[in-house]
Amino acid sequence: MKKYIIIKLNVSSICVLLISTLLVFNVSCSDFESFQKDPNRATEASPALLLTGISVNAFSVITTEVLAPCRMMVNTEGVWNAQYFYWQRAGFGGYDQLRQVKKLQEEAERTGEENYIALAYFFKSWYTYNLTLTFGDIPYSDAMKGDEGNFNPKYDRQKDVFIGILNDLRTAQELLSEEKGNINGDVIFDGNLQKWRKAINSFRLRVLMTLSKKENDQDLKVVQEFNEIFSNSTKYPIFTSNDDNVELEFIDKEGNRYPYFETKSFHTAYYLEESFIDNLKERKDPRLFIYARPDENAVKSGLSRDDFNAYSGLKGSDAISTNVERVANGEGSRINERYFQDPINEPSVALSYDEIEFTLAEAASRGWIQSDAETHYKNGIKASMRFYSIDDQRIVNYLAEPNVIFRKSNAIEMIVTQKYFSCYMRLGWLPFYTHLRTGFPYFNNDGAGILNNGKLPKRWMYPESEYLYNKENVEQAVKDQGFTKDDINETPWIFQD
Repeated sequence: MKKYIIIKLNVSSICVLLISTLLVFNVSCSDFESFQKDPNRATEASPALLLTGISVNAFSVITTEVLAPCRMMVNTEGVWNAQYFYWQRAGFGGYDQLRQVKKLQEEAERTGEENYIALAYFFKSWYTYNLTLTFGDIPYSDAMKGDEGNFNPKYDRQKDVFIGILNDLRTAQELLSEEKGNINGDVIFDGNLQKWRKAINSFRLRVLMTLSKKENDQDLKVVQEFNEIFSNSTKYPIFTSNDDNVELEFIDKEGNRYPYFETKSFHTAYYLEESFIDNLKERKDPRLFIYARPDENAVKSGLSRDDFNAYSGLKGSDAISTNVERVANGEGSRINERYFQDPINEPSVALSYDEIEFTLAEAASRGWIQSDAETHYKNGIKASMRFYSIDDQRIVNYLAEPNVIFRKSNAIEMIVTQKYFSCYMRLGWLPFYTHLRTGFPYFNNDGAGILNNGKLPKRWMYPESEYLYNKENVEQAVKDQGFTKDDINETPWIFQD
């Protein structure tokens, strides 16, 4: 029989017992706090190790989710909300990564490795940019201050967030220097500072073009800063070839393979969207053969893979039953086999040379820079096709196609459409936000399966957790933006005319 001895102590007794114990073991009150620290948990980390993890997370941008609303892909297995223009909330996971970025800066300051501080400013801008495009107003100036006791951050206006992003990118550009040490743990550019400068300034161009609807805002000075970067390539180098791309390469090793490798649904349920295929066929675009595979009717009739007639798409806004019936009738080109059969396939491209050339083409067309829009337009097309190793003669033939020849009267639409073609399984949500900004290309919404009254959402609702733990501030943010409610169809400041 076990016996338990129960000792009843009042608060005073506990205090006396605790003090006595500390005196016996000669432990001071300040030393007592050390007992609460886990000696097995690291409190310091190498900036190099932090950089590797941050880079992998930031630049893992391959997603099929964006291909659905952007009318590039159709799923026939079930209702894919993104395909039917309907989603609800997104998460604040980006702040988890911002905590890592903050730690990168702190460790770089501790070790005196200033180039990591520059990269911390870049990654802070990268994550903040994606967060504000997702929601609109977000916690910014008050964010990441939990260690200061601020667990209820206020929300900043989206304009102020963008001002902060651009300021941080300028700081990142200014801080990078060969004199400030090497960069280790760099899985993107292997410590090449010049390539990082190009990436920082090229990203600045993306951010500035995202602000095209605010080009007359005197606080932002969008055109002035864009032109300053473009006009001084020595001080502000930008991408000049595909070798400069910000990309993560895959290897045939567990945990490092292409993200959709051996994904069964890719073999059976993912088809290219009808308008996407029709646009590529209309222009005799050889990228179609790289993006898709022939439909079943073409296979049965013996058409070759490089025959444009061998491809057909499904309509993203049609009901699933309609698309399933079309598939049963031999229609619909599935996604190319390489996306699920090749463990390496192609890298995850987060920021690319072709994107920057299209951005320069748009800037020239808008009168932001003194340069030839057609030249940049063609450079963008060439870069995109060379990424896929398409031979030069085919590129020449493509540029001569009637619907590809550059026309100033239709410049913005042509440039954005070509950028759109180049974004397939690359560059994350860039084509979606570019559409919200420009209206190009048109995304069909007239099918029987469409939800959200046929309207393309312009944002995501704030996380439910914000209404539980930061209710006053998130509700104020909704009001400050002029929204009637936290809704996916409200238009954030960035996309307002």
